[in-house]
Amino acid sequence: KNIQMLKCLSKRSKNSLNGTFRAIRSIYKRSEQCNAYVPIVIENSPNEGSRGFDIYSRLLRERIICLHGPITEEMSSVVTAQLLFLESENPDKPINMYINSPGGIVTGGLAIYDTMQYIKPNICTVCMGQAASMGSLLLTAGTKGMRFILPHAKVMLHQPSGGAHGMASDIAIAAEEILKTRSILNSLYVHHTGQRIEEIEKVMDRDTYFDAKKSVEFGVVDQLLEKRSGDGEK
Repeated sequence: KNIQMLKCLSKRSKNSLNGTFRAIRSIYKRSEQCNAYVPIVIENSPNEGSRGFDIYSRLLRERIICLHGPITEEMSSVVTAQLLFLESENPDKPINMYINSPGGIVTGGLAIYDTMQYIKPNICTVCMGQAASMGSLLLTAGTKGMRFILPHAKVMLHQPSGGAHGMASDIAIAAEEILKTRSILNSLYVHHTGQRIEEIEKVMDRDTYFDAKKSVEFGVVDQLLEKRSGDGEK
């Protein structure tokens, strides 16, 4: 239906439409692989004809990044690329990151975290749904004063988990490495929340859930956001 609609939109810009068709077919192929439907946004331009964007690409033009789902190495690659791209576009304009994630791979999450701290633009983080495990670190890693949570979202903190198998010496090395990772994560939470290390270690020892108000009190975020302001902010 989308392709039929595009064919009727403009006969003046055949090259532009052909590019749009290829983009849409590519998007449909990706969405079928992940069993998700990705909406298409159609834009009409007097000079360029009609163009189709997947919704995430269109939001990226507004400097909005959606970090939704488990944090994998593939997601990390995409999000870090988006951050670097938006910095190159305008290093002085804030980036908005909407987070709804159960967490995931620590190395992938730390790659996103380091990139957030590395680039120049301020980063506004918003928790919608949940920010658990590594997702909670990325939430609190936003620019101070620009970290928000929606009313029914929740945050979960816990220590990293992992498994090891093989020779005893390799298992010992893996155990030592995960303890180092836990220490690094604890220090990052101390830095961003303002809590004492003893409190962070206590909270991180087991799965600890915070509702929106408790997340603000603990310092994971700065403010509970119920309604977008009317001044045009994202």
